[in-house]
Amino acid sequence: MAALAGTAGTTLVTLLTTETWQGIRGRFVSLWQRARPDRAPAIADELDASREELLNAQATGDREAEAELGAEWQGRIRRLLTAHPELADELRSMLDELAPATTAAPTVTQHATASGNARVYQAGRDMRIGGGAEGP
Repeated sequence: MAALAGTAGTTLVTLLTTETWQGIRGRFVSLWQRARPDRAPAIADELDASREELLNAQATGDREAEAELGAEWQGRIRRLLTAHPELADELRSMLDELAPATTAAPTVTQHATASGNARVYQAGRDMRIGGGAEGP
């Protein structure tokens, strides 16, 4: 449960400042709505406050705020899952769906040195050399 809560808290905070925020917010609030309907409005307010805090921190260069918010939300989610373990599968599914939104594209860095009559060919993906027809 702790690992799942850790991943969920980190993912949530990572998405606080993205374009998909409103949809993510609604999905997290719905977890509380099913388990603790009395807490759902407060959770929605706390999510909004966390988003504002992170936006302000980014504007001022406060790099520690994101980690602190992640830890806070990890704790809240862990407590929710401890009290309502039946929500774990739903949370896992949600995180699987959100994974593409939190995964950055890989960075490719290439370096080459040629001297004399040497040639260097580099590609980040497919490369075709020569203009002739393919095949025998």
